[in-house]
Amino acid sequence: MTEGAVPRFWREIPQRYNLIGNKCSECGKIFFPPRESCPDCRRKSIGKLIEYKLSGKGTIETYTIICDAPEKFEGQAPYPIAIIKLDEGPKLTAQIVDCDNNKVKIGMKVKSVFRKIQDDGYVGAIYYGYKFKPDEAHI
Repeated sequence: MTEGAVPRFWREIPQRYNLIGNKCSECGKIFFPPRESCPDCRRKSIGKLIEYKLSGKGTIETYTIICDAPEKFEGQAPYPIAIIKLDEGPKLTAQIVDCDNNKVKIGMKVKSVFRKIQDDGYVGAIYYGYKFKPDEAHI
């Protein structure tokens, strides 16, 4: 890989930063991450999925506390990871931040924030993306 290619690779994936999905113009269903076709409309949806910016707001459906973190995340443990249902419908998995682990709850309203995910000392790259925090408007 050429120097500088890793950061460029990450910058060119908009869903890593902006929660960009897509929407089927046939049935209106919203997807994240983006898909090539709608599983409901199938062939009719090919070429008819339009880019869609998600609100970044949702609800925790379930969660777990990671105590034995994978390499490069050991310093963050213990930390909560949740399955979040976005207000528009799609579900995703994300880390919950800015909240004590014992205060994370199923049904909690959350919103996306842009944060450091990890760094790679070998290539000097710092990876950023979305995490979620409690939505104070609903606490």
